[in-house]
Order: sequence, then structure tokens, then C-alpha cells
Amino acid sequence: MTAVVRLETAVDLDEQADIGPRRVSVSATLSAVLDNGRRITLLDDRGWSSTGLWETRAVGEIEDTARTVVGPDEPAEGQTHEEVAAAHWTHLVAVLAERGVAANSDALRTLPHAVVLSDRLRSRVRTA
Repeated sequence: MTAVVRLETAVDLDEQADIGPRRVSVSATLSAVLDNGRRITLLDDRGWSSTGLWETRAVGEIEDTARTVVGPDEPAEGQTHEEVAAAHWTHLVAVLAERGVAANSDALRTLPHAVVLSDRLRSRVRTA
């Protein structure tokens, strides 16, 4: 039986939104990494933009933001954090099930979550 061993968010420059040195635009793709090395994309529609200089962004700041933008999201009016989180993890379990991987939301929540910055992005930000 194949198992998910960690979550991984790949972060890269958002080429479509990157409009200059004073605009920081990043895309983020969340994947499940399986015990056999295979990766399954869970979310590929995430990212963020802000104004400022690339050189003022630290790797740690980008890693923290990446973990935030891949969810769970903030609750909408009338929702609780718990409801939104439960829906988020249930969705990820369903994506895995569609690809033949059994998982449960409680197990996914507790997995290590690595963030991997592309070389292109890493070359533009502070390393400290």
C-alpha cells in the first residue's frame, strides 16, 4: 500500500504576474510525496503578489507565506477555522483518492511540510 510521507510546496516566480523589480509575484504548488518517491499534485492554483523589492524578501518569509497560501484558507463570514480546515483536508484526501492513494485528513495534517524554492526565485531573494 502506497502512503503519503510528506507534503511539499514548490515555489517559483510567477512569470505572468512578474512585472518588475518592485512587484513580488510567486506561484505555489502543493504536492503529496509518496513513500515510493512519486509526487501527486494537490493544489496548483495558489500564489501571492506584493509590492516591494525582491532583495528585501527573505527565504524564511517566503517559506512561511507558501505554507499559508496552500491552506487551509481563512474562514469566510459565518464559517469557523475548524470548518474550513476540515473541508480543506477532506478535499486533499479526495484528490489523493482519485489517484488511487488512500489517506485520511488527520494523518495529512500532521505530515512534515517542506517548501522548495526554485533556483530562479532563490537567486532573487535574501538568504538570511
